[in-house]
Amino acid sequence: MITNLFTIFDPSTSTNLALNWLSLTIIVLLLYPLYWVTPNNSNIILSKIIISLHKEIKTTLGKAVPVGTTIFLVSILIIILSINVIGLLPYIFTASRHISFTLALALPFWLSLILFGCINNTIEMLAHIVPQGTPPLLMVFIVLIETVRNLIRPITLAVRLTANIIAGHLLITLIGNQAAVRSISTFIGVISAYILLTILELAVTFIQAYVFTVLLTLYIREVHH
Repeated sequence: MITNLFTIFDPSTSTNLALNWLSLTIIVLLLYPLYWVTPNNSNIILSKIIISLHKEIKTTLGKAVPVGTTIFLVSILIIILSINVIGLLPYIFTASRHISFTLALALPFWLSLILFGCINNTIEMLAHIVPQGTPPLLMVFIVLIETVRNLIRPITLAVRLTANIIAGHLLITLIGNQAAVRSISTFIGVISAYILLTILELAVTFIQAYVFTVLLTLYIREVHH
């Protein structure tokens, strides 16, 4: 039972069933069967999108990154995007609006990059902490700033995705609660605002999945260069 506005972010109170986290597996049921059927328009469009994303990410990464990294990043983008879009459907819990999910997604990636950089590119990792041309008097402060910036990267990745999804869903919920009005003109206005906000939120789901992937791509590039 939903007792207040913010309980929509609690998976145990979104519905009477405590199975909301199963929304993470819906993408498996919807996407992967496409690879086992005769090619159709959906397959062709999806393939073109994946190829375009692959080329763009490959250009950003450069040639020093191991083969298969772009496929991994495109997969991450599609998974996040699918979860965000599915979460816009009624009575489906959105996993990406929970910090426990986004942090669990960002922290292993960041930690693996830090360990890889420290083991294989130690000198380059240390060089990034002190940019070339830094005055000696500022080196201590620059080292502290760069160290903090590197440490908060998984938090910024997780919070950015979660905060944007939460903000949109809160607005949709607030406007949806105003639909039960007596005036027809007010009702039409509320429904129009609801539709426009839903379209905006759909765009946000694409943008946030893309931003998460691009930032992760830049972190990988920094470690390998």
